Amino acid sequence: MTRRLDNQVAIVTGGSRGIGRAIALELASLGAKVAINYRGGQKEAEKVAEEIREHGTEALVLQADVSKKDQARGLVTQTIDHWGRLDILVNNAGITRDKTMKKLTDEDWEDVINTNLNSVYYTVSAALPTMQDQQYGRIVNISSFVGQAGNFGQSNYSASKGGIIAFTKSAAQEVAKNNITINAIAPGFTLTEMLAQVPENIQEKILAKIPMGRFGQPQEIARAVVFLAADGDYITGQQINVNGGVYM
Repeated sequence: MTRRLDNQVAIVTGGSRGIGRAIALELASLGAKVAINYRGGQKEAEKVAEEIREHGTEALVLQADVSKKDQARGLVTQTIDHWGRLDILVNNAGITRDKTMKKLTDEDWEDVINTNLNSVYYTVSAALPTMQDQQYGRIVNISSFVGQAGNFGQSNYSASKGGIIAFTKSAAQEVAKNNITINAIAPGFTLTEMLAQVPENIQEKILAKIPMGRFGQPQEIARAVVFLAADGDYITGQQINVNGGVYM
């Protein structure tokens, strides 16, 4: 039986765990070949690759620190060299260095901006020539509701995620004529390792602010990504909020 993404090639940055892992598996379930990028978690990435192959499709595990332009662009080049095309790019890699402005250092700022925002520019700029030659491409950038609403102690993270939304809107206008869509997903608080590190009393305060009264699941973010990749042919330059109502 033909699946909607059969023979399509996807890259997921930060694909070894959390939301990235869920996205990689969801893409594979529809037939996509998936390049899983990781920075440090090789074991986790290899495990995701095994799960992808169980879906009856192909996986490629690629180490790269996407905050560094040569490595980020090399990730795209390696994928295209391996499979001969690139249809879907998901920019999911992200970090936090949460501190108030009083305590924030230049390094805290630069690490977050480089990993979360600059990496999106690096990978997209590397992917576009191939996608333009193909006259086809689907790019999904993972932002955050924090990039829309702000959040105490996250000025660096908020700037990086807000920048992703602005970048998405501008870049989408330039390549729409090439049948390339670029959209952003803005998750709310989602059950990942990042959230698990938040103290329980703080988690309770966060939950009280979410109208739906629960945290999101990585699979819920992944399904929104796959919708844009498989069915969002007439959607571009948009941000889709998957946040339980925490920001409306």
